[in-house]
Amino acid sequence: MLCTNDFPYLYQRGSVFYFNRRVPSDLQRHYRCERIVISLRTRSIKAARVKSASLTSQLDEEWLTLRWKKQETPLARFLLDEGSANSNAPSLSQAKDIYLSAKGADKPKTFHQTVERSVKNVTSIVGDRPIDLYTRKHANLVRDSLLDRGLSPSSIRRMFGALAALLNFVSKEEGCANTSAFSGVYLREDQRMPSQKRQPIPNETILAVQSECETIDDQARWLVALISDTGMRLSEAVGLVKADIRLNEEFPHIMLRTHPWRRLKTEASERLVPLVGYAAWAAERAVRESGSDFLFPKYCSEDGCKSNSASAALNKWLSP
Repeated sequence: MLCTNDFPYLYQRGSVFYFNRRVPSDLQRHYRCERIVISLRTRSIKAARVKSASLTSQLDEEWLTLRWKKQETPLARFLLDEGSANSNAPSLSQAKDIYLSAKGADKPKTFHQTVERSVKNVTSIVGDRPIDLYTRKHANLVRDSLLDRGLSPSSIRRMFGALAALLNFVSKEEGCANTSAFSGVYLREDQRMPSQKRQPIPNETILAVQSECETIDDQARWLVALISDTGMRLSEAVGLVKADIRLNEEFPHIMLRTHPWRRLKTEASERLVPLVGYAAWAAERAVRESGSDFLFPKYCSEDGCKSNSASAALNKWLSP
């Protein structure tokens, strides 16, 4: 059965979706059969639509190229012959390896994860192509697919920013044509997800959370209290060691600095953080009770910081 008028080449056999498109009569000599029928290997209508759109786009480009080569358009004289048209540029997956090898040595794990995830999203939707053969049509298809999956425009913008940096760097390193396919892609935020300004947490809510932290009085609550009266990032607090806490100074403070197990976001992030209010209470409790050099050994060790685990646990506790 056909699924929708917007996807005329999609049909369902049993519970599995298939792609079915007739080859135009003027191009049938290039193919072994009159129809292209492919199992999409999915029972999800959303996934089937994305794959169908990708196959449709690829066929449209392929057929346009074949017609140009037959000199059926006045633009055919501008088309490179088949040998010259072959790209010498690395594929996107190869470009990713080049980029991470050169730029990723001193970068945090999240940098590598962002690049890996961005490349995987593109190759799974429009294929692993030479980097100079990606077009705006490919970028738009990736955008639409990710929006359909529920990703926010801001997340997609970050992903495209990572891709643009990768392509720009590798293009220069490899001496191939630069591509701007993933730069300045329109995200239609007003239609998909109107931006909302984040409101500050009311003081009465902060005081209630701090009071509850004092009542429960454990490692996770010390972490919340420490952040609440210092404004530190969660990862900054999680990666602290006892030696960073200066309680006996005239003005008690935290000496926030980079450690092998936890980087800071920027050089300017190294700073002295005053300890006042519930932050001073939490720091005293953590220093006294920790059985190791780390202030929060549940979430940090020499092997690294588990700030994501801490975030998940604390958000679960804080959620209404």
